[in-house]
Amino acid sequence: MSAGFSYKTFRREVLGADLLVPITRGKQVPYIHFDNAASTPALKPIMEQMMEFLAWYSGVHRGTGHKSILCSQVYEKCHTQIGQFVQADLEHDTVILVKNTTEAINKLACRLNFSADDVVITSEMEHHSNDLPWRRHARVVYTRVDEKGLLDYKHLEKLLQQYYPHVKLVTITGASNVTGHLNDLDFIARLAHEYNAEFMVDAAQLAPHHAINMHPHYDSRHIDYLAFSGHKIYAPFGTGVLIGPKNTFLQGEPDIIGGGTVNLVTPNLITWAELPDREEAGSPNVMGAFILAKTLEYLQALNLQNITAYEKILTDYALQRLQTIPGIIIYGVGPRLGVISFNLESIIHNQLGTMLSFEAGIGVRTGCFCAQHYVRKLLDEKTPSSLSNNNTYPMENLPGMVRISLAAYNTHNEIDRLIDILKQIADHPHYYRRKYPYSHIRGTYYPRDDNLQNWPAHYNLII
Repeated sequence: MSAGFSYKTFRREVLGADLLVPITRGKQVPYIHFDNAASTPALKPIMEQMMEFLAWYSGVHRGTGHKSILCSQVYEKCHTQIGQFVQADLEHDTVILVKNTTEAINKLACRLNFSADDVVITSEMEHHSNDLPWRRHARVVYTRVDEKGLLDYKHLEKLLQQYYPHVKLVTITGASNVTGHLNDLDFIARLAHEYNAEFMVDAAQLAPHHAINMHPHYDSRHIDYLAFSGHKIYAPFGTGVLIGPKNTFLQGEPDIIGGGTVNLVTPNLITWAELPDREEAGSPNVMGAFILAKTLEYLQALNLQNITAYEKILTDYALQRLQTIPGIIIYGVGPRLGVISFNLESIIHNQLGTMLSFEAGIGVRTGCFCAQHYVRKLLDEKTPSSLSNNNTYPMENLPGMVRISLAAYNTHNEIDRLIDILKQIADHPHYYRRKYPYSHIRGTYYPRDDNLQNWPAHYNLII
């Protein structure tokens, strides 16, 4: 790790890193955000730049005033900066700005013009956003994961052979949001291209933690399509990214049409605008684009390899310490990001998450993390045979895990605080289970301590 990177310096730039939150016994403690895989906080220097730019905010494209001219230039430059962050081939690729990774994948699913014979290969470890959209448009087959949750590359190649030449797309996550597993993108790209399929990467988890190289189009390691979200990479202002070949998006009509997508409209004729305008219908999120581009620029200046190296140190330390907890079950193996899912044998996962929050001020995520099939595989749980598309299912009965997800501003001390409370809970499970009952009215576990039940009012929050 380069001597130029300091997590202490970086942490000082993170908004909300020093928040105090209430816990039991009338205490307040510094909040620990271990839910970075869901969303990361914003950065102070970027917020300062945002406030300066807000004075110049205006609608983009075709405005003749100074503000509109400036915002239009900035907005267009943001596309270039975002593409450069992942080393996209901007001569052949377009950068399309959307709300998030989910919208990006849905857009691509609509724009690939699938035929009845086309097959999409994804995997059993995918987030629902890299599974459900494809089901609407093509036949989807799933690459297996093994008993440890790792992608089965031999099975992927077998599927490519079995369905050749009908596989139009292989779409795999760069890193799992459940186990943090890192997939070998270079290998998958070569394999997909060998069978004349395109390759897409869901980089929502990967982009904030590892440098990405999409590689030139002539390179066998080329990533044809890439999607990621700003809110997972310190830019939580409603911007996501879809990058792919211009030729894909110049064919046919955009999936959403209206203002900004056309050059000419008559009662009988529509001439579509150039890229990326034709794929970004309506008034764009200029501020979201600006903040994402500036955040990526900031992270590049830190050198993402430094962030990767520090987060690996944190992850190794967390895994080592977690293994000392009696009755803990940790899912997945390396190589992985700082995403660690686990269960305690004596405590239900979402009950444990509530305990961590109100006993120690630690924010985690519980459940299946929008990856139910993968979580069920890891838990060796069977899907209830009585379920149908019209069924509801009691949420308290859903299997799941507790997930911590680390970022470059987290600390060893925060991990130690997690370990301390987990040991207390593991040593006294009956006491803590009684202290945190389930409420069918609230639909969640809650602390019996009345002083905590309406705690947001303490901060005069607008809720």
